[in-house]
Amino acid sequence: MPDSIKNLKTFKCPSLSGKSTLTYHLGCDEEQKVYVRIYNNTGNGFFSKEWVSLDLVNEALKNAAEPITSIAFFKLFKRQSVNTPSFLLAALKNEKLVQPIKGKQRCHELADPKPFLGKMQKLMSSKTKPKTVRKKAPMKKKAAVSRKKTAKTV
Repeated sequence: MPDSIKNLKTFKCPSLSGKSTLTYHLGCDEEQKVYVRIYNNTGNGFFSKEWVSLDLVNEALKNAAEPITSIAFFKLFKRQSVNTPSFLLAALKNEKLVQPIKGKQRCHELADPKPFLGKMQKLMSSKTKPKTVRKKAPMKKKAAVSRKKTAKTV
């Protein structure tokens, strides 16, 4: 895993079940290798926020049995939440790297990667600063102090 990965863009998509909305990041390292990570889930399912290289994802897809299911990605997330592989598959579906097989629930097949790779090249060569996801700002100390004063005076 590289020391730093630049977040190129943040995307949202439905989970495979459609019960929650996922937020995921696409990023790259200094060598222009592409990475993906699940960043948020509006549902209750736990997941890993670790970056995974697209090279490892592609290798897992090549070695996967047809049809492709989230089981293909379990090796990428050792001892992590069982939801992460499914969430990764939902992100890949959103990026049109895999497509659902008609009549087979949660089963997918490979799609043409050229449009995705073109999009990634544009993002990596863009002169604009990539959007960063910021954590919520911590509560200001003054607000906490004023609440304490109010509580004491009541």
